Amino acid sequence: MQNDMERANVQAAGELYTLQLPSKVESITQLEALIEEVADKYQVSEDTFANMMTCLNEAVMNAIMHGNKLDPDKTVFINVEIDGKRIVWTITDEGEGFDYNNLADPTAPERLEELTGRGVFILKHLADQCVFNTSGNEVELHFKI
Repeated sequence: MQNDMERANVQAAGELYTLQLPSKVESITQLEALIEEVADKYQVSEDTFANMMTCLNEAVMNAIMHGNKLDPDKTVFINVEIDGKRIVWTITDEGEGFDYNNLADPTAPERLEELTGRGVFILKHLADQCVFNTSGNEVELHFKI
Protein backbone atom coordinates (compact mmCIF):
# COMPACT_ATOMS: atom_id res chain seq x y z
CA MET A 1 0.00 0.00 0.00
CA GLN A 2 2.87 2.37 0.81
CA ASN A 3 4.26 1.94 -2.73
CA ASP A 4 0.94 2.90 -4.28
CA MET A 5 0.87 6.10 -2.20
CA GLU A 6 4.45 6.96 -3.08
CA ARG A 7 3.72 6.45 -6.76
CA ALA A 8 0.59 8.59 -6.49
CA ASN A 9 2.62 11.38 -4.88
CA VAL A 10 5.27 11.22 -7.58
CA GLN A 11 2.59 11.28 -10.28
CA ALA A 12 0.81 14.21 -8.62
CA ALA A 13 4.09 16.11 -8.38
CA GLY A 14 4.48 15.87 -12.14
CA GLU A 15 7.61 15.71 -14.21
CA LEU A 16 10.16 18.39 -15.01
CA TYR A 17 12.43 18.80 -18.03
CA THR A 18 15.10 21.47 -18.45
CA LEU A 19 16.93 22.60 -21.58
CA GLN A 20 19.62 25.27 -21.84
CA LEU A 21 20.31 26.59 -25.32
CA PRO A 22 23.09 28.84 -26.61
CA SER A 23 21.67 31.91 -28.36
CA LYS A 24 22.14 30.62 -31.90
CA VAL A 25 19.33 30.14 -34.42
CA GLU A 26 20.34 26.50 -35.01
CA SER A 27 19.63 25.74 -31.31
CA ILE A 28 15.94 25.60 -32.23
CA THR A 29 16.33 21.97 -33.38
CA GLN A 30 17.02 20.90 -29.78
CA LEU A 31 13.82 22.64 -28.68
CA GLU A 32 11.81 20.91 -31.40
CA ALA A 33 13.18 17.51 -30.32
CA LEU A 34 12.10 18.20 -26.72
CA ILE A 35 8.62 19.29 -27.83
CA GLU A 36 8.24 16.06 -29.84
CA GLU A 37 9.50 13.95 -26.92
CA VAL A 38 7.06 15.53 -24.46
CA ALA A 39 4.14 15.38 -26.93
CA ASP A 40 4.77 11.68 -27.63
CA LYS A 41 5.20 10.73 -23.99
CA TYR A 42 2.01 12.51 -22.87
CA GLN A 43 -0.08 11.71 -25.97
CA VAL A 44 -0.71 15.36 -26.77
CA SER A 45 -3.39 15.95 -29.41
CA GLU A 46 -2.32 17.11 -32.88
CA ASP A 47 -3.90 20.56 -32.34
CA THR A 48 -2.15 21.10 -29.02
CA PHE A 49 1.13 19.82 -30.49
CA ALA A 50 0.85 22.31 -33.38
CA ASN A 51 0.07 25.16 -30.96
CA MET A 52 2.99 24.21 -28.69
CA MET A 53 5.40 23.97 -31.62
CA THR A 54 4.30 27.35 -33.02
CA CYS A 55 4.35 29.17 -29.67
CA LEU A 56 7.59 27.71 -28.43
CA ASN A 57 9.42 28.31 -31.70
CA GLU A 58 8.23 31.91 -31.57
CA ALA A 59 9.10 32.43 -27.90
CA VAL A 60 12.54 30.83 -28.12
CA MET A 61 13.46 32.59 -31.37
CA ASN A 62 12.43 35.89 -29.75
CA ALA A 63 14.57 35.05 -26.71
CA ILE A 64 17.56 34.21 -28.93
CA MET A 65 17.22 37.15 -31.31
CA HIS A 66 15.68 39.97 -29.29
CA GLY A 67 16.42 39.04 -25.67
CA ASN A 68 19.95 37.69 -25.99
CA LYS A 69 20.69 39.48 -29.29
CA LEU A 70 22.21 36.34 -30.87
CA ASP A 71 25.04 36.37 -28.31
CA PRO A 72 26.20 32.70 -28.20
CA ASP A 73 27.63 33.32 -24.71
CA LYS A 74 24.11 33.99 -23.43
CA THR A 75 21.69 31.18 -22.70
CA VAL A 76 17.98 30.60 -23.19
CA PHE A 77 16.56 28.52 -20.35
CA ILE A 78 13.56 26.28 -21.03
CA ASN A 79 11.71 24.44 -18.28
CA VAL A 80 8.80 22.11 -18.88
CA GLU A 81 6.52 20.94 -16.11
CA ILE A 82 3.81 18.35 -16.70
CA ASP A 83 1.18 17.68 -14.05
CA GLY A 84 -1.13 15.32 -15.92
CA LYS A 85 -3.71 17.90 -17.01
CA ARG A 86 -1.42 20.57 -18.43
CA ILE A 87 2.06 21.27 -19.71
CA VAL A 88 3.72 24.49 -18.59
CA TRP A 89 6.70 25.75 -20.60
CA THR A 90 8.84 28.54 -19.14
CA ILE A 91 11.24 30.35 -21.46
CA THR A 92 13.77 32.77 -19.95
CA ASP A 93 16.50 34.78 -21.65
CA GLU A 94 19.35 36.84 -20.24
CA GLY A 95 18.21 40.07 -21.87
CA GLU A 96 16.74 43.19 -20.31
CA GLY A 97 13.18 42.24 -21.23
CA PHE A 98 10.52 44.37 -22.91
CA ASP A 99 7.24 46.09 -22.15
CA TYR A 100 4.74 43.45 -23.26
CA ASN A 101 1.79 45.67 -22.23
CA ASN A 102 2.55 48.39 -24.78
CA LEU A 103 2.82 46.52 -28.05
CA ALA A 104 1.17 47.71 -31.23
CA ASP A 105 -1.91 45.74 -32.30
CA PRO A 106 -0.81 43.52 -35.24
CA THR A 107 -4.44 43.31 -36.43
CA ALA A 108 -4.76 47.10 -36.86
CA PRO A 109 -5.36 47.96 -40.53
CA GLU A 110 -2.15 49.98 -40.80
CA ARG A 111 -0.11 47.00 -39.48
CA LEU A 112 -1.54 44.18 -41.57
CA GLU A 113 1.15 44.46 -44.24
CA GLU A 114 4.04 44.40 -41.74
CA LEU A 115 6.11 41.23 -41.62
CA THR A 116 7.00 41.37 -37.91
CA GLY A 117 5.36 42.22 -34.59
CA ARG A 118 2.95 39.29 -34.24
CA GLY A 119 4.85 37.08 -31.78
CA VAL A 120 3.13 38.00 -28.52
CA PHE A 121 -0.25 38.04 -30.32
CA ILE A 122 0.42 34.46 -31.48
CA LEU A 123 1.46 33.32 -27.99
CA LYS A 124 -1.64 34.82 -26.37
CA HIS A 125 -3.99 33.24 -28.92
CA LEU A 126 -2.50 29.75 -29.26
CA ALA A 127 -1.50 28.97 -25.67
CA ASP A 128 -4.22 28.32 -23.10
CA GLN A 129 -2.48 30.82 -20.84
CA CYS A 130 0.44 33.18 -21.45
CA VAL A 131 2.12 34.96 -18.51
CA PHE A 132 5.14 37.28 -18.69
CA ASN A 133 7.28 38.16 -15.70
CA THR A 134 7.50 41.83 -14.69
CA SER A 135 10.62 42.64 -16.70
CA GLY A 136 9.49 40.75 -19.81
CA ASN A 137 12.45 38.39 -20.15
CA GLU A 138 10.46 35.30 -19.14
CA VAL A 139 7.23 33.85 -20.44
CA GLU A 140 5.17 30.97 -19.13
CA LEU A 141 3.02 29.14 -21.68
CA HIS A 142 0.31 26.75 -20.45
CA PHE A 143 -1.28 24.05 -22.60
CA LYS A 144 -4.11 21.77 -21.45
CA ILE A 145 -3.66 18.09 -22.24
